[in-house]
Amino acid sequence: MTLTTSITTGPHDQAAAPVRRTRRWIDDWRPEDPEFWETTGRPVARRNLIWSIFAEHLGFSVWLIWSVSSAFLVATGFDYTPQQLFLLVALPNLVGSLLRLPYTFAVPKFGGRNWTMASAALLLIPTLGFAYAVQNPSTPYWAFCLIAATAGLGGGNFASSMANINFFYPAAKKGAALGLNAAGGNLGVSLIQFFLPVIVGGAGIFGIVKASEGGLNLERAAWVYAGLAVVATLAAYFFMDNLGTAVSKPREQLQVVKKRQTWIMAFLYIGTFGSFIGYSAAMPLLIKLNFWVPDPAPLGTGIYFAYFAFLGALVGSLTRPFGGWLADKYGGARVTLGAFAAMILFTLAVLWTLTQLTPNPGADPAIATDNQSWFPWFLGFFLCVFAATGIGNGSTYKMIPSIWRTEAERTTPPHTPERTAAVSFATKQASAAIGVIGAVGALGGFLIPIAFSSPWVDDPMSATKGAFLVFTGFYVVCALVTYAVYLRKPHEAKAHLSLANAGI
Repeated sequence: MTLTTSITTGPHDQAAAPVRRTRRWIDDWRPEDPEFWETTGRPVARRNLIWSIFAEHLGFSVWLIWSVSSAFLVATGFDYTPQQLFLLVALPNLVGSLLRLPYTFAVPKFGGRNWTMASAALLLIPTLGFAYAVQNPSTPYWAFCLIAATAGLGGGNFASSMANINFFYPAAKKGAALGLNAAGGNLGVSLIQFFLPVIVGGAGIFGIVKASEGGLNLERAAWVYAGLAVVATLAAYFFMDNLGTAVSKPREQLQVVKKRQTWIMAFLYIGTFGSFIGYSAAMPLLIKLNFWVPDPAPLGTGIYFAYFAFLGALVGSLTRPFGGWLADKYGGARVTLGAFAAMILFTLAVLWTLTQLTPNPGADPAIATDNQSWFPWFLGFFLCVFAATGIGNGSTYKMIPSIWRTEAERTTPPHTPERTAAVSFATKQASAAIGVIGAVGALGGFLIPIAFSSPWVDDPMSATKGAFLVFTGFYVVCALVTYAVYLRKPHEAKAHLSLANAGI
């Protein structure tokens, strides 16, 4: 694999984009030029995509490290209530969502390669903090909350990674490229939930791996991911590039917050990605609280949560690039509407399975045994919800650059310098919009675990049912918004029709 990419520019290109005198900057980047793309652009973009996926994957893993480790805390000597555990799961999602906006702006400011290095190195903060906290049973709960919040640094990686890759690919390839980049990152959620139980000495992989006789050692997971953070930093240093053409001022980028389309797409992204990350974070605790009790040790009675907790994130991650591919083929709005329809149907199905359960106080093996018979239905329907969120994630991210590009093309004559400049500016605006939309959408990852904990509801089962009922209503609203704005053909709003006809 090529270690260095030094692409020179002519005087005209240099005037358009200032030349950096370091060897990892590319100042001539024209992905919309077919000849340039085939001869030069494709291999460079592919190399950067591969290592972007690796770094983003690691960021997602660290972001969700508390999703499954929180379910082990009680077994390692920490006496926390379900509400406290759900808060530990939710806090990284809140911080991660807030960091997505500045992380997006960091790409044109510092360069995609440079910021990938920095963001990967920052993952040492939550991993080393995690290692310190879990080894000491006297660690106060507030300290756990603070350390869990720093895991949100991994959540910010998504926005900068997606904004960076958006600059590398032509419009016709963005859906698949962004889908692959996002899916590789999303898989980090599934793999941390899959491997953490094994790494720390618990039983895992559907029972193939038995629990360690030496007990649980949660700090092992932190050391593994701290080491991988160093690897990701070095990989970005050696194999990635900065684009000199990805230049934009924060004030220019923040113009997207004035656009109605930014907030419509952010609202829809709460429904898709917010659901994916929120359900992924909460799933281990949902299984543990409703289908498992700790006696008899070590695996207890009912469904052992560590065997199945990773499946939801895995399904949602694998279907995300499929959603991008479908959006490239049929239009993002049509696919997004279908995804919301599926989410409505299968969320209601999950809610139906919960009505069949006996509330589990966490101490009666008989109840866990009774509820166990309903687990296949619960899991199957829940995985369908995850599949729909993944497809919706891919299709909404296809819509974002398409909306901005279509608006630029509609306001400029074809084959003119004005069109070229407008499309270039639209690409920068779309990357900024991705940051804003990703930040707002990720808030769903905080709200969903909080809704499941519902400290204002005495009965945990009632809180869970109420949460799923609220989520269903929200998906109905999302579906209606998608149809009304991007698919309906209103005689009074030809702009929306133009967007739909453009394949959005």
